[in-house]
Amino acid sequence: MSFAAFLLAAVVLAITPGPGIAYVVARTAAGGRSEGLASCVGTGLGGLVHVVAAAFGVSVLIAESAVAFNLLKYVGAAYLAYLGIRMLLRKENDFEIEQVESQGARRAFREGVLVEALNVKTALFFLAFLPQFVSPELQLVPQLVVMGVICVALNTAVDVVAVYAAARVLKSGAARAARAKLLNRTSGVTMLGLGAYLALARREA
Repeated sequence: MSFAAFLLAAVVLAITPGPGIAYVVARTAAGGRSEGLASCVGTGLGGLVHVVAAAFGVSVLIAESAVAFNLLKYVGAAYLAYLGIRMLLRKENDFEIEQVESQGARRAFREGVLVEALNVKTALFFLAFLPQFVSPELQLVPQLVVMGVICVALNTAVDVVAVYAAARVLKSGAARAARAKLLNRTSGVTMLGLGAYLALARREA
């Protein structure tokens, strides 16, 4: 059940409109499909940096203190609920696409890697999110790495779809914003439910 809950949360987070999708769409609008795809690859590689860091960081934490690790799990459950609340409270102008200048595919790739690798919010997300779904019967680090890679793969896949759909989507800004708002509200409710489920499951254990 933990892996099913993880997969549901990972899919919901991947398809929810956010800064990552907005970034690659903006890159596509500025420099075309090649620049948008290059930025997708860059952000994907940058995300893998956080996966490795989170996997080994959590392994060190649990080796030092089981209490701290359990506390991290509760904090992570609360963080999922926080994400859900933020999704529900997002304003209309949060769904607008920022205008950027064309930089070329190579520079878009390098910028994507750096922007994602240096994103503190991504680091905190993986550190709080992944430990929620680990199984005590299996080795910790491989589980965290596999789940992290799945998250990055899903995010990158959605970004690629967004790049290919960008031309059509950008032609109808109002319709795009309406669809994004509906998806965001649905995702927010889902994340709140997952956060509550994980917190209650820990208490019963």
